[in-house]
Amino acid sequence: MVVILLSCMSFNVSTSQTITIKNNTRIDYNDKVIELKFKEIKNHFSWLSEGNFKIINKNTKKELPYQLEYKGIKRPINVLIQLTLKQKEKLELTLLEENPSDFKVKTFARFVPERADDFAWENDKIAFRTYGKALELTPKQNAYGIDVWVKRTDKMIINERYKRGKYHEDHGDGLDYYHVGYTLGAGNCAPFLNDSIWYSKNYTKYEVLDNGPLRTTFKLYFDEWDVAKYKVRATKTITLDAGSQCNKIEVHYYSSSKGRIPIAVGIIKREEEGHVLFDKQKGVLGYWEPTYEKYGTTGVGVVIPLKMDEMKARKDQYLAVFKVPLNKVFTYYSGAAWDRAGEFTSNTQWFNYLKDFRSMSEIKSLEVTYSNNIKTLKNN
Repeated sequence: MVVILLSCMSFNVSTSQTITIKNNTRIDYNDKVIELKFKEIKNHFSWLSEGNFKIINKNTKKELPYQLEYKGIKRPINVLIQLTLKQKEKLELTLLEENPSDFKVKTFARFVPERADDFAWENDKIAFRTYGKALELTPKQNAYGIDVWVKRTDKMIINERYKRGKYHEDHGDGLDYYHVGYTLGAGNCAPFLNDSIWYSKNYTKYEVLDNGPLRTTFKLYFDEWDVAKYKVRATKTITLDAGSQCNKIEVHYYSSSKGRIPIAVGIIKREEEGHVLFDKQKGVLGYWEPTYEKYGTTGVGVVIPLKMDEMKARKDQYLAVFKVPLNKVFTYYSGAAWDRAGEFTSNTQWFNYLKDFRSMSEIKSLEVTYSNNIKTLKNN
């Protein structure tokens, strides 16, 4: 997700130990997390090592929070920073050989064994959870989709809500009123054959690859299950950045079979009337749920940068259907927003956010300039 938002910015390193970032796009970047390759920076700052540097905004003289991204390995891959840059605007950063300050945590995830093996994650905008193997022992509570926990605070709330045990009640910072049931919930995916959704069982293993303060990434493993004539197992790697309403979801369906398989990404449909966006050409499915007097309104959406076969409404959920190759990773995005958080208060605002998010994903590369050397890096 994040590299898409960085695309078409240029980075210039000078002998005065500064990095200049320019937004060459026609899109304003508002609190977006972007990636700088750790190895490339170290090539120009030989003294650089893990955790021994500060990043300073040269204009404001203030320290800029950052995160080293490891992607589950022992050495850093990227330096993540969160920026606001308007079109054609430049920002100069200075690197200092000093220990960084403690940064505010804006993303977080954890395994929740005390609640039937939930896995929950959040950022400063919204929170989510999915369900583990232990919940299958209580079928009436089990669900297959992604759950949404709405919030109106930039603080991390997962631990507090689980500790309190009353997360279906609003104690001032939001709640879990989102019903998933036997659907894909808020943007989960599953194989779709013979006009049927072939749900996996709940995840059986997890790995946390990075965990804040600006990006959280984790990987979920799903045991083999029958999908019509196929036997399939899956992994789903989910990334959530600070400031974003949407998760990046990388899915890998493993099978001894070859070829392509139809997939459905879905959003649960409420009985009452809401607002729906079907944009098959762009791969954007948006839903502004009906408003409930007690709880407000939740917006849910998926962005799929792949060729769509169809988008349709079923009795219980909205589906976006497309084909993907077996034994290869594909990527899509899903997310949510709550009107009582104050940022999105209408279906128009929410749908525009999803369409803008999709437009950013069409930008294909990132130009990085170090002195006289230019490199173009492809997005993840």
